[in-house]
Amino acid sequence: VAGLSISLPSGDPTASSAVSLRGTSSLLGTSDPLVLVDGIPGSLSTVAPEDIESIDVLKDGSATAIYGTRGTNGVIIITTKNAKREMPATVEYNGYVSASTWLKTPDFLDAKALTDLRAQGYNFVGARGEFLDAQGNNAEKATDWLKEISRTAISHNHNLSIMGGTKHNTYTANISYNDRQGTIKNTGSQTIRARALVSQYLFDDMLKLSAEVMADETKRDSRFDANYVYRQACIHSPLEPVYDEDGMYTKRDIYFYQNPLSIINEQLGESRNRNVRFNGIAELKPIEALTLKALYVRKGQSNIAGYYNTRLDESTTKDGRNGQAGRSTSDYTSNMLELSASSVQAFVKHHITAVAGYSYEDHTSERFSASTYDFPSDAYTWNKLEMGDAINRGQASISSYKQETKLIGLFARATYNYDDRYLVMASLRRDGSSKFGSGQKWGNFPGVSLGWRINNEDFMKDIKWIDNLKLRAGFGITGIDVNDPYQSLASLNYDGYFFYNNEWIPVLTPVRNDNENLRWEKKYEYNLGLDFAFMNSRIRGSIDAYWNTTDNILMKVPVNEASGYSYQFQNVGKTANKGIELALGADLVRSKNFNLQLNLTYNFN
Repeated sequence: VAGLSISLPSGDPTASSAVSLRGTSSLLGTSDPLVLVDGIPGSLSTVAPEDIESIDVLKDGSATAIYGTRGTNGVIIITTKNAKREMPATVEYNGYVSASTWLKTPDFLDAKALTDLRAQGYNFVGARGEFLDAQGNNAEKATDWLKEISRTAISHNHNLSIMGGTKHNTYTANISYNDRQGTIKNTGSQTIRARALVSQYLFDDMLKLSAEVMADETKRDSRFDANYVYRQACIHSPLEPVYDEDGMYTKRDIYFYQNPLSIINEQLGESRNRNVRFNGIAELKPIEALTLKALYVRKGQSNIAGYYNTRLDESTTKDGRNGQAGRSTSDYTSNMLELSASSVQAFVKHHITAVAGYSYEDHTSERFSASTYDFPSDAYTWNKLEMGDAINRGQASISSYKQETKLIGLFARATYNYDDRYLVMASLRRDGSSKFGSGQKWGNFPGVSLGWRINNEDFMKDIKWIDNLKLRAGFGITGIDVNDPYQSLASLNYDGYFFYNNEWIPVLTPVRNDNENLRWEKKYEYNLGLDFAFMNSRIRGSIDAYWNTTDNILMKVPVNEASGYSYQFQNVGKTANKGIELALGADLVRSKNFNLQLNLTYNFN
């Protein structure tokens, strides 16, 4: 899809995918697009890839305005594979094993090249030069650091689906398991997912009831930063061995210079993340042209993690920590209710659809963490924090928080199609967020688009090789809310103590002042596009030009430090973003038993 970028930023399989549509519109807000899985907010990891039937992407503001603040960065719509009515019971298994390694690594000087250059009179500075001085011109202890930290990663995936249906009900069940190794040693993850969906049709199809449960658990095996390990491998001298004469990790007292193998082997960690989602849908059709729908979604996410840096890690050898451990746990819950009514009317050459509704969301997040050090043994790792003696000396760390947000929306959309030639769509959403100042919580987000199917005009009837030629234009406004839910409120915090009247008194200091003017960032987006298909759709594609501006950008604005704080979030910025997208597809071979397609995309932003 032109304009869509999905990447895994490192060799660590536990890292999240980075997703971007048409660049960035906000400095402090998220740039992630809204992902809808069967119409319900989720993520790209909500369902197994084998369970996906289709993916659609909405990019321009006229299409995403109906989603309000959630759709400001675009919308990715995922439709899963589900059973059809009167479908015989079907069992399907998919599985694969894969191997991955680095295609190319940087071409650094090896040990012999370094010593040869030194013999020619070159003078090296920094970590490489110091170690070369210590080793003289001896190149026998050459170390390929990138080879030492990497491996050929073997991964495997298994997916089992069962589905079927009768005249009055359908059922779908799916379970998958994925074990991924990273190309960096000691990185990996194991994920198990399960999904079950049951639908029932009642009263001659006047009422449809559906219930679905999704659950997944992911275990991650590492705690260290794989990018930092890679950096250390790149800057280490090939003349430096992994271990010294005593069998200990070689180390140098140099800033940000750490043996990468000691990080991999001595920084232990594990985390488990669990997600559970339940949703129920009731659809009532009192008359043929009207559908009433109620949707309720309950989501929960929990995470527990632990880490331990052993006595051989540099937190001990350099900082004297004697083993350092920490544990953290977090919990997230959300409720979503959406009520809507939709209507479809068609007469002669006119086709009209309309939908209106109400949505409510609440989100609660909380977290607790603790860490300590100075352990009598490495045996406990992170499972017995009270054994870290730093806790008895008041040198341990502990933190926790809880936050709640609410988002309420009213929405409406209407489309008009005349003779499949002239298309008009208009939408309006009004969102209210608890994150903004009093009087600024609500925002209005309209959208409108026009379409002209040129190939359906009378003057195009004799041109048989053109299958589709559609001109599009759209305009939409979407909103962006802040990430931190309490930036509009005054806040105080305890910071330090002072001694008064023979006792220590905690000091209460200001964190921020209230900001009743904190309000929505608004993105104004224009889009002009052309869709085309020729020669029985053997050649097809689209061209889009877009430009948008975002007003009221939230930024950290310096304030007088006599107030007790140095900055405040204010709506003072403005950004602009424009680009061109091209998508081109062709069927090179199209036959009954074999198809070969070529797809090209280009994006300039």
